Amino acid sequence: MKIEKNTVVSLRYKLTDAQNNIIEEPDSPMVYLHGGYEGTFPKIETLLDGRDVGYEAGIQLEPSEAFGEYDPELLKIEPRARFPEPLEVGMQFEGVPDAEAEGDTADADDEPLIYTVTDVADSQVVLDGNHPLAGMALRFWVQVEDIRAATDEEIENRHPEGGEAFAFGMPDDSDDGDVEFAGDVSNPGGSSPTLH
Repeated sequence: MKIEKNTVVSLRYKLTDAQNNIIEEPDSPMVYLHGGYEGTFPKIETLLDGRDVGYEAGIQLEPSEAFGEYDPELLKIEPRARFPEPLEVGMQFEGVPDAEAEGDTADADDEPLIYTVTDVADSQVVLDGNHPLAGMALRFWVQVEDIRAATDEEIENRHPEGGEAFAFGMPDDSDDGDVEFAGDVSNPGGSSPTLH
C-alpha cells in the first residue's frame, strides 16, 4: 500500500534544529491521518505522498513551513497574584487567568493560546504565547513504518483512532498542565513559532 489521502501512516522521525542538535527523537512512531488533516506539516505530507513502507528521507522546514515566525506581541507580563502557587519557569497555561474579564478575549473560532512561564519575579510573571519552536528552521529525518487504510470514523474525526492531532515539540499533557517541553528547545534571544 502507498501513502495517499485517507491512509493512516506510522512514521519514525528525528527532529533537529538547523545545527543538527536533537530536539526530539521519540521511541514510538508518530501516527497521523494523511491527506490534509493537519496531522503533520504540509511539506512533510507532500514529501511522503505516494511512498511505501520503508521510505526514508530528510527534509528542512523553514519557520513559515513549521511553527511560524516568533511574534514578540505574544509576550505578556502579568501580576503573579493571578497564578497558582507554586509557580515555576516552564509551567504552561491555556490563556491567561482572569484575562477574559479584562477584554483579552479571542475570536470564538480561535484556539486558545498556550502560554509558557519564562520568568517569575516577586510580583510579576513573564509569559510567552509563542510555540517553543517558533522562528526556528527545523530538520526532520522520517521513515515510513506502516501504512493502512483509515476507517470511516477516523476520517470523520480527522485523526487516527486513539490519537489527537500531533504537535512536534509540544509537551505531553499527562502531567495535569504543569508540563515541561520534551527535549531542550530553549533558544535564548531567538525565535519560537506560534501554535496552529
